[in-house]
Amino acid sequence: MAEKPVVLGTAGGALGLGAFAAAVGGCCAAPWAVALLGVTGAVALARLTFLLPYALIGAAALLGVAFWWAYRPLPVCADGPCANTTRRSLRILVWVAATLVAALAVVAVIPGGVS
Repeated sequence: MAEKPVVLGTAGGALGLGAFAAAVGGCCAAPWAVALLGVTGAVALARLTFLLPYALIGAAALLGVAFWWAYRPLPVCADGPCANTTRRSLRILVWVAATLVAALAVVAVIPGGVS
């Protein structure tokens, strides 16, 4: 039962990482930023494109932590049988976040992807 808060915290971190990747990719590569923020807001966001490599490095580091949490060995209980815990949903969530980060990174680095 003590594993449940850790798994939930890690799943929340993976969701947060996915949202962060979507925000980074969305603000730097999507032309709809002009429609949502106007020209002034889009120009202000375009000035933040120098942060993209740092954001990608941070996303990769956080994905590394998420994969470590998802695939680390289960604890062995010395005082009897442990609860049967599975991390399948967490692993799926981490892979979805990794796919999202990879897709946004590819869109951001292709020629013409970032203005």
